[in-house]
Amino acid sequence: MSSKAVDNINVESQEILITPEQLKAATPMSEAATNTVAESREVIRNILDGKDHRLFVVIGPCSIHDVDAALDYAQRLKQLSDKVADTLYIVMRVYFEKPRTTVGWKGLINDPYLNDTFKIEEGLSIGRKLLLQIAEMGLPTSTEALDPISPQYIQDCISWSAIGARTTESQTHREMASGLSSSVGFKNGTDGGLEVATNAIKSAAKPHRFLGINGQGQVSIIQTKGNAYAHMVLRGGSNGPNYDSVHIALCEAALEKAGISKNIMVDCSHANSNKDPSLQPLVMDNVANQILEGNKSIVGLMVESNIHEGNQSIPADLSQLQYGVSVTDGCISWETTEAAILSMHEKLKSVLPGRRS
Repeated sequence: MSSKAVDNINVESQEILITPEQLKAATPMSEAATNTVAESREVIRNILDGKDHRLFVVIGPCSIHDVDAALDYAQRLKQLSDKVADTLYIVMRVYFEKPRTTVGWKGLINDPYLNDTFKIEEGLSIGRKLLLQIAEMGLPTSTEALDPISPQYIQDCISWSAIGARTTESQTHREMASGLSSSVGFKNGTDGGLEVATNAIKSAAKPHRFLGINGQGQVSIIQTKGNAYAHMVLRGGSNGPNYDSVHIALCEAALEKAGISKNIMVDCSHANSNKDPSLQPLVMDNVANQILEGNKSIVGLMVESNIHEGNQSIPADLSQLQYGVSVTDGCISWETTEAAILSMHEKLKSVLPGRRS
């Protein structure tokens, strides 16, 4: 028998992780949190089905790195949500996993202490506790489903999920989306093309069988029913923004040709704001004007917002982190957020009730 090593050559170590059932037992959902998740998922499904006239707005920090700041933001957002609830259905972005083009901080679950210690089990616990605290306020949450294992730990807390532009083409993520309990938005590809996301929506609607883990952490063959509430998210691309009325019409035509419901969500950040967060309110205003002019396909918006505007690099001395400022993509400030949401509410409150009937 050969003595040459051929297995796990580039694996330095393996660590047994807490199972999903164990984490859920340690951080169980309260009745209030359960009701928030169940009711908000139903609201979003009704919006996608045209039974609820409101727009849903997924808004919040690009990523969560400071739990205290996230709760501060959530409390502000809940108060704002209550003011506009007749017209806009607010869902907070609570993103724990960040895809990186090369390397960089991968998010709170992967590295909760921002110091390359990669305490993933602690990150899962911190993240789940935060989601439960926000749900107990009565505020729905959203996240990007990036790692195919982590949904077993937190998806029961999530009201809406995103599949990012880099992973929309991934078979693994299409299969995963087919089994998610929440509605899911697929972003168009980084080139701005629609075909990848259109194919993903069709794929996620179908049943799949694939390898995953069950609640006991055992490797399992997962069989899904398919997710009927997958939809398109326009986020622009390398060719520029794609939220204007011409691109919306092209997207409607592409969805109709593919036999997919004409439900379109506009991501106001990324290429749609030319990566300048201060332009996001202009995108929101443009979308509102399109609705005033008769658009019926736009069902939601995504906005990157934080307590304070802009972003910051993670400093070597973490005590130098600025409170309420993103450590990933730049965000608009709370003051700008509040003004933009209230403006959209004022514009659309008398128009939306009869819009999709």
